[in-house]
Amino acid sequence: MRIVSLAPSATNILCSLGAQNSLVAVTRWCKDVVPAEAIRGLPVFDDCWSADARKVAELKPDLVIGSVPYRGEVVEKFLGSGLRFLAKSPHSLKDIYGDIALLAGITGKFQAGEELILKMRDQIEEASRHASKAQKRPRIYCEVWPNPPRNCEHWAEEMVEAAGGEFVPRPAGRPVTSEEMIAANPEIIVLAWAGTGNRARAETVAKRAGWDKIQAVREKRIHVMRDEWLNTPAPVLLKGLKALTEIIRP
Repeated sequence: MRIVSLAPSATNILCSLGAQNSLVAVTRWCKDVVPAEAIRGLPVFDDCWSADARKVAELKPDLVIGSVPYRGEVVEKFLGSGLRFLAKSPHSLKDIYGDIALLAGITGKFQAGEELILKMRDQIEEASRHASKAQKRPRIYCEVWPNPPRNCEHWAEEMVEAAGGEFVPRPAGRPVTSEEMIAANPEIIVLAWAGTGNRARAETVAKRAGWDKIQAVREKRIHVMRDEWLNTPAPVLLKGLKALTEIIRP
């Protein structure tokens, strides 16, 4: 298989499966979720919003993998160039396991796929068992985007719960208002702004109108996490699980 990955999550999954030799190109974001040597020397494209379909087609890939959100015009150009395009759209850990199984099947890494899914499940379940012994589950707000404020996706909610926290406000994956944030009153705020690495700014959040009423702001419990650890639906989430656990119970 010759695969162009325009989704860091797909790149992380493929490298975790030991299928990195299938990759013939990646995105500029993939360097943040896989070892440098795994993709060294590969052509680098933008994501599904602006990748050049003509240049992608020149690599003669068997498959182009993207993820939502993506620009319809870009995908149309892929298809118009005769390229096979796979769009991933996971919402939960179950969906992520399904993506791992799918990519394992595509690349012939069936056993590696089963082992990777088992590894993720075991580590998440172990964290959950450990967290269940705690007397209290702190309320945690995880922010993926600052303007307007938006909470992280459902799989991040599952990771927070496994680490021993209570994800607020629900539901996940949507804009949140100051009014509902004040009502939810999180004890911990985790910032994982998409595309910023670890450059989210706690002081920006602390200065939002009315947010000084929130316990996490008053007690200065605003933590910045590498965004890919919480926002990339792939095995790299295990790093986020570890970080969440350390934040909740230092």
